[in-house]
Amino acid sequence: MDEIRLPKFQWGQPVLTIVDLVNDGSYPDCAADELLAAQGTTGEVVQVGSHVDTQTPIYLVEFPNGRVVGCLEEEIIAAA
Repeated sequence: MDEIRLPKFQWGQPVLTIVDLVNDGSYPDCAADELLAAQGTTGEVVQVGSHVDTQTPIYLVEFPNGRVVGCLEEEIIAAA
């Protein structure tokens, strides 16, 4: 069994994207490969969960365009 990773970010915390977030086909009502949030966009963590198989933290982040996107820790940093 994989070791459980504790989340770095908390609900309500502002975060900043460090990569372009592109639809991998799982975001409804958007074309595959459509840009969901550009690198440098600030959002707010609205929910923290984890991937069942890998115990990897997953963050639902709401961005100013109203989209709520699932993000990995490698895709976001704490906003200053």
